[in-house]
Amino acid sequence: YMIITWQGHSCFKIQDKIGPDGITLVTDPFNKDIGLKVPNFEANIITVSHDHSDHNNISALRGTPFIINCAGEYDHQGVLVEGIDSYHDNKEGTERGSNIIYRMEIEDISIVHLGDLGGSLDNSQLEKLAGTDILLIPVGGIYTLDAKTAVEVISQIEPRIVIPMHYQIKDLKIKLDPVDKFIKELGLEPTYEDKLKISKKDLPQEEMELVILNI
Repeated sequence: YMIITWQGHSCFKIQDKIGPDGITLVTDPFNKDIGLKVPNFEANIITVSHDHSDHNNISALRGTPFIINCAGEYDHQGVLVEGIDSYHDNKEGTERGSNIIYRMEIEDISIVHLGDLGGSLDNSQLEKLAGTDILLIPVGGIYTLDAKTAVEVISQIEPRIVIPMHYQIKDLKIKLDPVDKFIKELGLEPTYEDKLKISKKDLPQEEMELVILNI
């Protein structure tokens, strides 16, 4: 099984198992300016979707992590990661520049982190995201997908589990929409978890599930 823990904003800690021989992958670590507690633990791999300070604070993490901040294919300690070019806005990057989507294969589960994606996806991006099991998607609008566009992207990708990120939470100093707007738009009853612990065989087969992670 694997474990996903949300650190807040777009930062997740993804582990293939607990213990000294486990691999810890961290997505988009943020700095203290955004008001949340900065993640401070050992990481083996860090993915950075774009070079903004609320997504690229790699020095906060301990150890000697393998840093991935460009598109391309990577294989580190048995974890396969593919970075896919995309945009931080819906105007081909003219407003907020580029963004990298990451697809990670851990414990035979395919996890996609959309970073600060700003608009819907094209066919070549979608081809690379076929068969996504768990989708980590920004839903707070203003700088990224809003609730409505997030739902469009979900219907493009068709994941088995959706975990929203990059929305307004307590202490966050960045102004974003709350998650309720997205829950309503998606129309699925969410389950709330402190962490998601799942194996390939536990993935929902029929219906998509919405999981809200507590911080």
